[in-house]
Amino acid sequence: MAKFVIAGKSDCPHYAKAELLADQLQQCLPNFTVHKITVLPDQWKEWLEDTCKRNCWKHDESPLVWRELVYQGGKGMLLGGLSDFLEHCQDYYKVTSDMLTDMMLSVAAENHETKMSLIAEEQHRVSLIKPLHIWISSALSQTCHLLIPNLLSAEMFPHVSAVCLHLLDLEGDREELQELKMQTEDLALPLLHQVKIHTDLEEAFKGAEIILLLGESDVDDAESEKFKEMSDRYREYGQLIETWANKEVKVIVSGDSFVNLRCSLLLEKACSIDSSQFVAVATQLENKARSVIAEKLKVKSKDVTDVLVWGNISGSFYIDLQRAKVFNHAGAIRGPAFFSQPVLKILQERKWVETDLQDLVRRHRTAVASKTCRAAAMGDANGILSILKALNGNCRADEVFSLGVLCPGFYGLPEGIVLSVPVTFRDGKWSMLFDVTVGDELKKKLQIFASELTQEKDLGAEKKDN
Repeated sequence: MAKFVIAGKSDCPHYAKAELLADQLQQCLPNFTVHKITVLPDQWKEWLEDTCKRNCWKHDESPLVWRELVYQGGKGMLLGGLSDFLEHCQDYYKVTSDMLTDMMLSVAAENHETKMSLIAEEQHRVSLIKPLHIWISSALSQTCHLLIPNLLSAEMFPHVSAVCLHLLDLEGDREELQELKMQTEDLALPLLHQVKIHTDLEEAFKGAEIILLLGESDVDDAESEKFKEMSDRYREYGQLIETWANKEVKVIVSGDSFVNLRCSLLLEKACSIDSSQFVAVATQLENKARSVIAEKLKVKSKDVTDVLVWGNISGSFYIDLQRAKVFNHAGAIRGPAFFSQPVLKILQERKWVETDLQDLVRRHRTAVASKTCRAAAMGDANGILSILKALNGNCRADEVFSLGVLCPGFYGLPEGIVLSVPVTFRDGKWSMLFDVTVGDELKKKLQIFASELTQEKDLGAEKKDN
């Protein structure tokens, strides 16, 4: 079977002549098929360069004709332009074209009009769809790769019919982003409407309704040049969110480096957006603490709930078990599956709770931050998805989360500090959990955490001034 592809500018008379000759052959020859690609004149040069580069061809005019090797696989065989196609048809099929110039121009004009009409129809169809615009930074990270399949699910967004996904990576290669775009499209996810890639901040966060700012894994020292770059970048992000994003945007900051600080830098610039819409993910610490406690009590991680994380998510923090419960514990008292007991009642080792538990979680966090690994990305992605579900109203009213949020004056904390505190969600909005005991010892810890965060913020401001 002979399958030919003819591509050309929509207003090109030579393309018109080639396609009509191909139509004639297709009608006469049962094994001859043709596929036409019509490109707008202002897009032709870029399209031609990309196609030739991909196939290692050399061609610089309209039309471009090649033959697909249907039964052999691999790339097509380039024929060339109109004259090459006419010669091929004459030699192989003893058919040529005697189309007059006036006819060629008329068909070319009709082609162009048809193309513009199809574009207008598509634009109208797209205008009727109101997709949810989600932006992801550091889109080439492992976390993003793990996020995408779960992010674009009906479970995550039960009341959304379409999602436009924006992949942003300022330091990434455009070809890699293009490959990620194609891979995402190939998943055929039901909510996916469109994928757009971005390698600069020209239109960053335009129309954004959800923004996921993933980890800055290469920033691990507040004295480094990378720290200054990160601080400047997040202030710029904040300004762009203020300028371009939807005023109801939900912003989630995650990762292992300066998570609280990055969130607070956004808030400095995004002044007209409600600060409650900016949160930092502490779920990875919460889950690690649950895992450590579960191992100690010989239960599964899911059997430990309501562990609280206070403080600086990527700095000094405190694991608080005052509300923690354990299910399915094989102790002296047993009950049905819904029966739980306070962890502190069973785990009466104060030294282990106040020292060993804190150290084990801290060492794990340090180990994860010190290297790039799939396990860290999995934890990060899982934490983001958990918070997104809660923001979308998909969680229990009594479910407790540890979340980095702006704490204006709570517990005597200074203004402008983003601190991890226990929260609950109701109708997609978080509220601080005040049904906890904040004694003198915990208050002292909170002041230490706040002082650390203030120093980070001041250091970022000093580097900016320098």
